[in-house]
Amino acid sequence: MKAIGLQRYLPIQDPESLIDIEVDTPTPTGRDLLVRVKAISVNPVDTKVRAPKPQQEKTPKILGWDVAGVVEQVGPDCHLFKAGDEVYYAGSMTRPGANSQFHLVDEYIVGHKPKCLNFAEAAALPLTALTAWEALFDRLEIDHTPINNNNKSILIIGAAGGVGSIATQLAAMAGLNVIGTASRPETISWARDHGARQTIDHHKGFAEQLKALGIDNVDYIFCLNATDKHWDQMVEIIAPQGKICSIVETHGPLNLSALQSKSATFVWEFMFTRSMYQTSDMIEQHKILDALAELIEQQTIKTTLTETLSPINAANLRTAHARLESGKTIGKIVLENFNV
Repeated sequence: MKAIGLQRYLPIQDPESLIDIEVDTPTPTGRDLLVRVKAISVNPVDTKVRAPKPQQEKTPKILGWDVAGVVEQVGPDCHLFKAGDEVYYAGSMTRPGANSQFHLVDEYIVGHKPKCLNFAEAAALPLTALTAWEALFDRLEIDHTPINNNNKSILIIGAAGGVGSIATQLAAMAGLNVIGTASRPETISWARDHGARQTIDHHKGFAEQLKALGIDNVDYIFCLNATDKHWDQMVEIIAPQGKICSIVETHGPLNLSALQSKSATFVWEFMFTRSMYQTSDMIEQHKILDALAELIEQQTIKTTLTETLSPINAANLRTAHARLESGKTIGKIVLENFNV
């Protein structure tokens, strides 16, 4: 089968940073589904894994953690899906990625693709939607019921990115006053169109801007950008007994003691935890993706696809990585269709 991989970790401008390859088509065993890949999406995790470093791979490493496709075969222990089912999912970091014509994935982390979306629209969603859902409802423990969130607020730092675009929608659905950070006219507009009631500029002081909006502090913060840089400001504006969740690794120690007097919580969200550690609740990701599909069918949540490239090949994937690394992207970039 065709695939895109890497053997050396190079700057994305280097044509050898991602290359077209041919590999054997795998066979499903256990709970695995063999999925015919129709569309893939790129995420910051792809560029972080691919980032330049001295090591080399003996056999090409395949990246890619956002897929929409069709089940080709099922393993003997599968009971959630059958051949011919249309699916979408984010996969696991401990297995080969999905930048290939066929892909193996544990059915416990796979959802039924929303019927109202095409494959490209669906491929834009899984990783960001799972991250946003887990952060809001599992890590921050926000109640799903709007009436229970009256007068509660959340600040989403990086509201126009892939995860932010879903988090703003889910938080608004849950009845929170959603404040998103965005700094350009187009990102401000995008954040407001996706559920942010108010916006502030992440390049300026948070407290002063919130006070100008009549807000002294926020009950929740979801940090999607530069945890270290924003830490002191997050500590300042979080409400007593509030909760902060981040998905962005730090480059030094955080002063967690700064949260002590407020009895505030700090928690991480890493979407791959359940699959990486084969947790006992791993099937929750299947349930989340199916729940999201229902919300999409009801037009409560919408896809965040902004650009589609075709076909799926190394040249187009390098283009997508370069755009993501620019830090200027809004929403999600998707690649669809292998030329066969």
